[in-house]
Amino acid sequence: MTIRVMLVDDQVLLRTGFRMVLAAQPDMEVVAEAGDGVEALQVVRSTEMDVVLMDVRMPKLDGVEATRRICEEPDPPKVLILTTFDLDEYAFSGLKAGASGFMLKDVPPGELLAAIRSVHSGDAVVAPSTTRRLLDRFAPMLPATGGEPRHKELERLTEREREVMVLVAQGLSNGEIAARLVLSEATVKTHVGRILTKLGLRDRVQVVVLAYETGLVRAGGH
Repeated sequence: MTIRVMLVDDQVLLRTGFRMVLAAQPDMEVVAEAGDGVEALQVVRSTEMDVVLMDVRMPKLDGVEATRRICEEPDPPKVLILTTFDLDEYAFSGLKAGASGFMLKDVPPGELLAAIRSVHSGDAVVAPSTTRRLLDRFAPMLPATGGEPRHKELERLTEREREVMVLVAQGLSNGEIAARLVLSEATVKTHVGRILTKLGLRDRVQVVVLAYETGLVRAGGH
């Protein structure tokens, strides 16, 4: 199956570079490009695509708001945010808006291609080390929460599910969580699935966002 990709960036040179990388892949096709969020939204409504590579800082409509509107469309494509360290807080906002992940603009081509394939297959792409840097920077901007998390939905989780959610929020993979809690990887996967179902979340990205917003996990992973 060919993965249909749209490139959204106001820098033509960057789009050209990404297009050349993607065009060399037998399982990918660039079906559209856009130079700002407004144009991206128009193209999404008229062109069938699977994944959108979305820049965040653009004229007319930034990538965060464009992502939010795209994700509200019926049967929307997956959105992969492209960011730089300077724009980490935008990436966090993008994840809240519905993006399936984020990558740094200077990511090696192989990692970008792997991210596109992962997002297309339904996985979220948030590299653990980058997640921690992102959230440690952004967490102080979140509303202060005192004592126990205030989000009532968290009360639906068992103690073990809370443990797993904290580790997911800290950026650990299923394998790493299994090793930490001395469980099988299949059991961890089951716990993650139950967390998503009970909290009505789409993917691990939303688990991370909710954990930080509610105070279940704080900057530094505490």
